[in-house]
Amino acid sequence: MDKISKNSVALAGEFAVLSRLALLGYDANMVLGHTKGVDILVSRPNTKRMYRLEVKTSRQAERRSGKASKVFGDYKFHWMVGSAAEKHDDPSLFYCFVSIDPKTYQYRFFVVPSRIVAEYVKTEHYVWLKSKPTHKTSEMRQFRLGTKVEKYPFKTPFVEDYEDNWNFDLKIGIGVRKSGKSGQGR
Repeated sequence: MDKISKNSVALAGEFAVLSRLALLGYDANMVLGHTKGVDILVSRPNTKRMYRLEVKTSRQAERRSGKASKVFGDYKFHWMVGSAAEKHDDPSLFYCFVSIDPKTYQYRFFVVPSRIVAEYVKTEHYVWLKSKPTHKTSEMRQFRLGTKVEKYPFKTPFVEDYEDNWNFDLKIGIGVRKSGKSGQGR
């Protein structure tokens, strides 16, 4: 099979998110053009609340335990985001990180408030810069999700808290367990 372009992977993630939102009863529309910081506009018909969703998609399998980064620990998933993510602290903005398994093409969705992403990528970039004198700053950052059974050198969001976290009104902080889990998308 030919290599799949990054644009095709990004579109696949956005359409998968739209599909999931429709099945969950949300009204959702993809934003066309070059609107910065939003891919999908989401509303809940019964509450009239509006949310913005930035979708980041990668084709990656869950990292196996034992392959820990010397700097960041044994994280499970990671995505690239721009440095602007450090400044996004908007209660109506969420990131949906989509992982497409490269062998099975199954999707996993992780919905994270922008405040959590901002806090993590700001700290992550600082730690990365300090870890090696030759590291230079750039416009790219990495957002990682860890697991509750591991220890991390700084606050790290957990897979268990954000997978299938489609309730946009639920406030979850880093390391705080949410109650209930939809179990969808696996």
